[in-house]
Amino acid sequence: MSTGAKTTGSIAWRTIGFIVLVSLAVSFVVPFAWQTILSLSSNADTELVSKTGLPPAVHPENYSLMLRMIPFGKYFFNSLFVAGWITIIQVISSAMAAYAFSRMEWPGRDKVFLLYLATMMIPDVVLMVPRFAVVLGLDMYNNYAGLILPVAFSAFGTFLLRQFMLTIPKSLDEAAAIDGASHWQVFSRVILPLARPGIIVLAIFTFLFQYNSFFWPLILIKDTNLRTLPIGLLEFDTSYGQDTPKIMAASLLAMIPAALLFLALQKYLVKGIQLGAVKG
Repeated sequence: MSTGAKTTGSIAWRTIGFIVLVSLAVSFVVPFAWQTILSLSSNADTELVSKTGLPPAVHPENYSLMLRMIPFGKYFFNSLFVAGWITIIQVISSAMAAYAFSRMEWPGRDKVFLLYLATMMIPDVVLMVPRFAVVLGLDMYNNYAGLILPVAFSAFGTFLLRQFMLTIPKSLDEAAAIDGASHWQVFSRVILPLARPGIIVLAIFTFLFQYNSFFWPLILIKDTNLRTLPIGLLEFDTSYGQDTPKIMAASLLAMIPAALLFLALQKYLVKGIQLGAVKG
């Protein structure tokens, strides 16, 4: 095959790849654009927007009206507070457990780890009833503690960080031990800094999942002041009828923290996934 033919084939494949990537990007952007358009229309114009793609008149007041109709700020704070604390506790506990499973030698370590992983095979919905019974027994129903503590520990997080820690050379532990470092010093000063990409990946995944959590807050919380955003938006939809523009406005505002978190930490997320794929 001639050089010219190879070059033409390369350009053709690059063009196809570019078209595919642009198509994927558009498919991700269109739902958000459609949501924004609906949030700026009137409730009576939603059918017309579905046909034409544009509202006959723009109604930015939907956002201020929505904020007056529901305590959005309180729901927003609850979601951030609960997701933030769950993320902090889960990252710390998963990192400590991962260190014990990857860097420390103790009898039955690998068997215990397999049992630990086996809990990932149990569907979360199966655990709802026993978890709820434990919460009632510990008097954590309808409060922040009940929202946070039962879901703040993760076998997945332990597994993820253990895989990252296994890629760190054991010689670093030995060198630190020769210098007189304890297990805690090795963990906090050597292992944690080197496992930072994995920790950031776990923190992002945990925060986004818990920020959007629905079923656990739904069955646990009855007090309006403790409702998180997903539960608050459900109550808004059922109490005020199908007011699509205002629901879209509330949903857009609810997505802001997740979008900002991803934009701020996307380079660490990509780096952490790449390291896990190459070294894990």
